[in-house]
Amino acid sequence: MDFGAMLNRLIRAARLDVSLYEEVEADTTLTQEALIVVALIAAINGIVGFIASLAMGNGIGAALIGLVWGVVWAIVGYFLYAFLAYFIGTKLFQATTDFGEMRRVLGYAYGPTIFSLVPCVGWLVALVWTVITGVVAIRQAMDTDTTKAIITAVIAVVIVFIIGAVVGGLIGVGGVGFGAITDAFQQI
Repeated sequence: MDFGAMLNRLIRAARLDVSLYEEVEADTTLTQEALIVVALIAAINGIVGFIASLAMGNGIGAALIGLVWGVVWAIVGYFLYAFLAYFIGTKLFQATTDFGEMRRVLGYAYGPTIFSLVPCVGWLVALVWTVITGVVAIRQAMDTDTTKAIITAVIAVVIVFIIGAVVGGLIGVGGVGFGAITDAFQQI
């Protein structure tokens, strides 16, 4: 794998280079690389979140669960978002795309989430930038207009958010319990 070429593609995606999204959409050899982009960025964000959680006084158990959940959910959420965007786009707007194309373009559109590491406003910059790159990616994969891409993205994001909130809430409760148990054993 050529990490230099991958980084170049990530930069072009973040710059909203439409030709990059067209290249990624068409190049089936980049399917695994798009997943690697998501996994690497999720791991970096997860490790920083783990350290921040420990620094804020959370127990090791809660921090570990947060780390694992963050990385796993980023990858699961990526697949779910890509599938929903593909499904909504093809069923609602009769778009011409397939699941692989959508996965590839959205994998590269995920790149700006790395800016969530910037203190204070990084999460907001990452959110806005990733929403914009996601809409451009969906538009190019669906070969449609921006309005249909925005509608597709909004519906898919809302569904992914609801699922993530429910599952994360369930895991969060378990994380608090696990943290309490490990803290109790440390006191013995």
